[in-house]
Amino acid sequence: MNMELQEKKAVIIKFAGDSGDGMQLTGGLFTSDTALSGSDLATFPDFPAEIRAPVGTLAGVSGFQLHFGSTEIFTPGDNFDVLVAMNAAALKVNIDYVNKGGTIIINEDGFDDKNLRLAKYPEGANPLDNGILSGFEIIKIPVTKLTREALKDVVLSTKEKDRCKNMFVLGFLLWRYNRNLDSTLSYLHAKFKKLPDIMAANEITLRTGYHFGETAEEFTSRFTVRPAPLEKGTYRSVMGNEAIVLGLITASQKSGLPLFYGSYPITPASNILQGLANHKHFGVKTFQAEDEIAAIGSAIGAAYGGNLAVTGTSGPGMALKGEAMGLALMLELPLVIINVQRGGPSTGLPTKTEQADLLQALYGRNGESPVPVIATKTPADCYETTIEACRIAVQHMTPVILLSDGYIANGAEPWKFPKAADIPEIKVGFASKKDSEEVFLPYKRDENLVREWAIPGAAGLTHRIGGLEKQADTGNVSYDPANHEYMVKIREAKVEKIADFIPPQQIESGAEKGKVLILGWGSTFGVCASVARRMLDEGCSVSHAHLRYLKPFPKNLGVLLSNFEKVIIPEINNGQLSKVIRDKFLTPAISYNKIMGMPIAHQELYDFVKSIY
Repeated sequence: MNMELQEKKAVIIKFAGDSGDGMQLTGGLFTSDTALSGSDLATFPDFPAEIRAPVGTLAGVSGFQLHFGSTEIFTPGDNFDVLVAMNAAALKVNIDYVNKGGTIIINEDGFDDKNLRLAKYPEGANPLDNGILSGFEIIKIPVTKLTREALKDVVLSTKEKDRCKNMFVLGFLLWRYNRNLDSTLSYLHAKFKKLPDIMAANEITLRTGYHFGETAEEFTSRFTVRPAPLEKGTYRSVMGNEAIVLGLITASQKSGLPLFYGSYPITPASNILQGLANHKHFGVKTFQAEDEIAAIGSAIGAAYGGNLAVTGTSGPGMALKGEAMGLALMLELPLVIINVQRGGPSTGLPTKTEQADLLQALYGRNGESPVPVIATKTPADCYETTIEACRIAVQHMTPVILLSDGYIANGAEPWKFPKAADIPEIKVGFASKKDSEEVFLPYKRDENLVREWAIPGAAGLTHRIGGLEKQADTGNVSYDPANHEYMVKIREAKVEKIADFIPPQQIESGAEKGKVLILGWGSTFGVCASVARRMLDEGCSVSHAHLRYLKPFPKNLGVLLSNFEKVIIPEINNGQLSKVIRDKFLTPAISYNKIMGMPIAHQELYDFVKSIY
């Protein structure tokens, strides 16, 4: 059979099915293969809050969106070119986001009477034959049936065989996009090496899906996407939380400090703990505490003992850690607190993304509690930003809050391997032993207002610790009003002085002066960048700047903002950075806010900026 190979510049695929259909794994494996092919990419996993949501229901739909192409990719895309719908609910939830003329790959076996009823389709209104799919390319495959047939000689239960149907879909898509099976087979062999029957079943199903594409007469086209012109180097696909793990280990190696991570499991930060637990060979110590308070308490103890101390959580855990963060601030010990943000308040939307906690990070502790805050902007950027958080903590003797979010944590993109020699050392100094006649002053400060890091048990370095206010220099408990005011001011000044050691704010795209500045932070990077570049191509006077340092701000930020007639701040919250910018610089920032548990779409931000322009 003659097969036409069509070239595509970019493709957006959404894998969708029941939360037990393995769509996250399918999307992740296709993403890994895509990264190996050299395409640039961005992903957006989207799944229910329940560990096992009600089967077949709209609330139970799990999805994984992948945008890949031969050009620079900034976002996972607004709408899809291809939708994989494993059941009726997956189709119903996603059909409005499929581009007209797009392709819908349907598992026919997921559209029986039970699935249609659970998806709340009216009786007799099967979408496969009532005309609502007109205008799309429809590929109907009895995936469940074909999977069972392929595995008829495999000694597994029907339930176990049905779990392999996602491999059929993956195999078919690898064929359709002109890929081979090598990387996926390597994963399956490594994953299931101790479960040979499961491994064999998945491999058989994967190959069956691939060969189905090769042999079915109705398929006359395959597609290919050329590699993207990425900077020369070695790349791998990396998720945000994976990059944080690698960044923490690198910071440990570059500082010469043993890494301690004390945490309590919480979505979407849990797999940082899981990831670090796999790296004991780097001297990493992980501690799963009984609660959030114990987790940060253990990390404070580790910092006091001379470790690179880290704790991780999400918004609800940050609330519980608040008092202990104040203690770390009062002690002036280095500590990194990672907040992988999610929708709130309370337990809110555990699996949905939101930039919900900026004000909490800046102000959410009792008393005057200044803490440096930095934010990562993409999955790959998590690596460098994590190292930077560790550097600030140990060199300025302060807790540091690192903000990520669910979109970044679970999203993926190509990451260029750095060379170890190109990563700067993190210089760490400990207090040295004093002469017998010299009194150790634990809160005596250097020219950067930083106190010394004294390891407990060191001769001549005995000192008092605790949460009560400290007398300047000596660290003794002090209730003196003037001393308290001085210490409050000096702690704030120390944090603000960090601005002397961070780079000036840069413009990502556009001119240094102009009509409109799109100012972003965190996971809005992709949409801000893509909208700015689109408008620049249209001849508009638009620039884009993206903040990593949120406390303190870069020293030139105020001047930079004043160079533009209008400043637009897109956020996945109710305007938190806008409030801070207005307060700090008296800039009449214009907010664009979305609080739906999902990223800002390219087209909606483009339309908004156009309307303001």
